[in-house]
Amino acid sequence: MFKTFPKTHITIAAAATVVVTTAALMSPSADVEAKRMSIALDLESGTATTVVTTLSTVPASLVPGAKTEAPQASSTPTDVNSNLTATVAPSTIRTNEAKEVLLPSLGKPAINWQSFDVRSGDTLSTLFKRAGFNDGIMLSVIHGAGEAKKLQRLYAGETIRFATNSEGILTGVELQRSKLERLSITLGTDGFTGKKVVREPEVRTAFAKGTIDGSLYLAARAAGMGDRLTMEMSGIFGWDIDFVYDVRKGDRFEVIYEELYLDGEKFGSGRILSANFVNRGEDNIAMLYTDAQGDTDYYSPTGRSMRKAFLRVPLNARVSSSFNLQRRHPVLDVVRPHEGTDYAAPPGTPIKAVGNGRIKFAGWKGGYGRTVVLAHGDNITTLYAHMSRLGKGIKNGGRVKQGETIGYVGSSGMVTGPHLHYEFRVNGAPRNSRTVKLPDAKPIPKTELTRFKQVTQQQLAQFNTLRGNEKQPLTLASGK
Repeated sequence: MFKTFPKTHITIAAAATVVVTTAALMSPSADVEAKRMSIALDLESGTATTVVTTLSTVPASLVPGAKTEAPQASSTPTDVNSNLTATVAPSTIRTNEAKEVLLPSLGKPAINWQSFDVRSGDTLSTLFKRAGFNDGIMLSVIHGAGEAKKLQRLYAGETIRFATNSEGILTGVELQRSKLERLSITLGTDGFTGKKVVREPEVRTAFAKGTIDGSLYLAARAAGMGDRLTMEMSGIFGWDIDFVYDVRKGDRFEVIYEELYLDGEKFGSGRILSANFVNRGEDNIAMLYTDAQGDTDYYSPTGRSMRKAFLRVPLNARVSSSFNLQRRHPVLDVVRPHEGTDYAAPPGTPIKAVGNGRIKFAGWKGGYGRTVVLAHGDNITTLYAHMSRLGKGIKNGGRVKQGETIGYVGSSGMVTGPHLHYEFRVNGAPRNSRTVKLPDAKPIPKTELTRFKQVTQQQLAQFNTLRGNEKQPLTLASGK
C-alpha cells in the first residue's frame, strides 16, 4: 500500500507523527485539559499546520474571539460544562502562546499581605525595610496623591499592612488606626493614592446605676461603666461637685449612655445622653442638647448650663494645704497667709486652665517658682505655681481655653515637695477657690426654650422608664 504514495508524502507523515508524539509527552496535563492540539496534513501541497482548539470544559466567554454554539439536543447525558463550547479557528499558535491567551482571564492575580504591629520606637522607614522595601519605595508612597502623606504619622498600637502581587511589587499599604478608622493607599496608573476610610458603628442605648460605698470608680466599674465614661460623668458634674471632697458614702448615680458595636460585637462606649448624680440627697440632672446652631452641651432640665465659666479645680488631686489667711509657713516657720489651695500630685501631672483667659505672666516668679497667671473677665485672675515646666505654647500675652494644659506639677520655688499652688482672686483680693461662687455659662436662649422643653420631657420620660422602681420620678423641677 505504501508504494502508491510518493516518498516525500511518506516522509512528511512520519515527521508529523514525531511532532504529535513529542507534544503529547512534553505538554503538561493542565494544558491538555484546557485545549486539544492536532496536526492538519495536506498531502497534496506537502505542508503540516498546527491547530489549537479549546475543550468543552473551558467557558466560551473566557476565550477571546471564540464563537458560541448552541448545544445540540440529545438523549445522551452530557457534562454540565458542555452547554457552551468554544470553537477556535485553525492557527499556527504554539502551545505556550495558547496558554497565555486562554488562561490569564480565568482568575485575578493573587495578592499577598504582610502585617506588622507598630511598636514604640518604630519609624516608617524601619517598617518598610522589615517588609522588604527600601526608602525609595517608601518616598514614592508618602509622596502620592490624596492623604498618602498622613502615613508618616504613626502611633504605637496601630497595625500596618503591605500588599504585594505575584511579582513582589508593592501594590498597597494600609494603616489601621483604630477599629473604626484606617488609611488605605493603593497603586494606580498615576502612582499611589491615599484615602481615609471610616466605618460607622452601630449605636445602642444603655443604662447604668450604682451606689457609692468606697470610691466613685469602684462603684462605676461595678455598674459596668469604663474609666473613660466615669471621667466624662465627673466632668459633666465637676462644676457643681468636688469629686475628691464632696462625694459621700450612699451617693448614687444613674446614667443613660451610648454603646458602640461593630459587626455585632461591642467595642466601646460613646456619649452620655443624660445623667443624674444624687449628692447628699439632692438630684443633679444633666441632659445632652444640640441647639439650632449645631452646638452640643449639657443642661439642667430648666435650661441652665451645667458648664460654669470656671472649673472648680485645675486638677483632681488631694488637697495638701487649704486656703488659710492665718497659716504658719512650712519653710519660714512664720505666720504668713496662705492665699491659695495646694494640691499634692505626682510630678508631671497636667494642670488645666480653669477658664478662658489671657496669659498675664508665664515664667519664674520668686518663691512661686515656675508660674502662670491668667486674666479672665470680671476682674478675675488665677495663679498656678511650683510647676516643673510650662505647657506647649504658653507664653506672655497668649490666650488659653478652659481645660487646656498650661503646665505640669513640680517642686520649683520655695517648697518641700511636688504640688500645685492655686490662687483665685477677684479685684486682686484672694478668694477660697473651693467655696467661691462661680459664674454660670450662658443658659438656653429664650428663643429655643420651647423646643428644649419638648426634648427634655422625652429624655426624662426615658430616664424614668429605665429607672424602674425608683420612688420619686424625675421632673422638670427636679434637682438644682
